[in-house]
Amino acid sequence: MGQIKTIPITRVSNISKEDFINKFYKTQRPVLIENLTNDWPARKFWNIEYIQKLAGDQMVPLYNNEPTKGRQNSAAPAMEMKLYDYLEILKNQPTDLRIFFYNILDKMPELIKDIRYPDIGLKFFKRLPVMFFGGKGSVVLPHYDMDLSDLLHFHFHGHKSVLLFPPEQTKYLYKVPFSVHNLESINMDEPDFETYPALKKVEGLYIEMKHGDALYMPSGYWHYIKYMDGGFSITLRALPKRPILLSKMFGNLFLMRPFENTMRKLWGQKWVDFKEKRMLIKTNNRIGKQ
Repeated sequence: MGQIKTIPITRVSNISKEDFINKFYKTQRPVLIENLTNDWPARKFWNIEYIQKLAGDQMVPLYNNEPTKGRQNSAAPAMEMKLYDYLEILKNQPTDLRIFFYNILDKMPELIKDIRYPDIGLKFFKRLPVMFFGGKGSVVLPHYDMDLSDLLHFHFHGHKSVLLFPPEQTKYLYKVPFSVHNLESINMDEPDFETYPALKKVEGLYIEMKHGDALYMPSGYWHYIKYMDGGFSITLRALPKRPILLSKMFGNLFLMRPFENTMRKLWGQKWVDFKEKRMLIKTNNRIGKQ
């Protein structure tokens, strides 16, 4: 077993629009901004009890860390539960159950009044502010977002750690073909370098987030997230403008994902095993040649 090499993500208290654009957006470098939510009502009010009062009766899909098997859709939830009951679990015990990509405009529009769209040079797609919830100890499989947006990720209620990898390191991360994540068998906290030697070549960018922090994640950056306490986050998205990224985005959404789900339905676990085995050999052979 080994450990992934990491360096800290730049952390600033405040930043001007000009500095953000020149130092981070144009250079596609991550940055954590501590006080970007100072004027948000969310910074004062958002906690688990607040969410329970607003939308506790909603039924929500929950995801866990179990790998998807056979003909199971790669985005299928593990179960459903009342939001109030799920948040009670978050308050009282560790759990690997998470809520993923929860559209607050559709599900909890009352929360929109509690946020502000920061004027830092990103043109946000205001139709899709989404929330994520996780229990203490839960992890989010290393992945990058299929739509290749620039992301501004805000955390509330508790702490979480984020490990980022730039797009150029994708070739070392054991990306599963026709997906945007790596092998679910890899433990990123204690990777097996004998089985996955390419991971020795990656260098992650690490940060720990607290209540109210904002993390800029550039387009195509991989993120591996661990909840240190039960808590939740909201992500604002700026869709890609460059033609090459737009082309990849549409390919991911309208070609890659439907193809993957179709192959799972047709071939089940045989398809999953075939593509993962082929990718593992190819990645490790690349390291051998180097």
